[in-house]
Amino acid sequence: MEGSDLRVERAAPEDAAHILGLQRLAYQSEARLYDDWNLPPLVQTLESLQAEFANSVILKALDRGQLAGSVRAREAHGTCHIGRLVVSPPAQGRGIGTRLMQEIEASFPLVRRFELFTGSRSEGNLRLYRRLGYLPCREQSTPNGVTLVFLEKSR
Repeated sequence: MEGSDLRVERAAPEDAAHILGLQRLAYQSEARLYDDWNLPPLVQTLESLQAEFANSVILKALDRGQLAGSVRAREAHGTCHIGRLVVSPPAQGRGIGTRLMQEIEASFPLVRRFELFTGSRSEGNLRLYRRLGYLPCREQSTPNGVTLVFLEKSR
């Protein structure tokens, strides 16, 4: 992001309320796309997010000191599972998501594989992940009829 003051750093539990607010704002477009306002990121509780700090790396992107994005990941059995990449709607398209993904991958230097998922209709997300080297590896249907596309990347 040329010409900006973007900083990516590890989030702390006291950032949870701001991250949750941004998450709910960012996932509204997904809720509209799938006509489902009960998506897990929209109904997650503050307590649940705070609990994730115990076993996940949670990063935040600050643009000129303001929260502009976040991503989280955890390692299990040699795979880094990445989730909840969010960027503030007004800040989208400026490379913040790409930078967060690069930083979260760098936070897990010993894993050989990364995995994440998004909805099959989330074309912008799919484009971003493919551009970053992620390839579809499987699909899964949810009880409410959404098809999740799982993507993976090897180091």
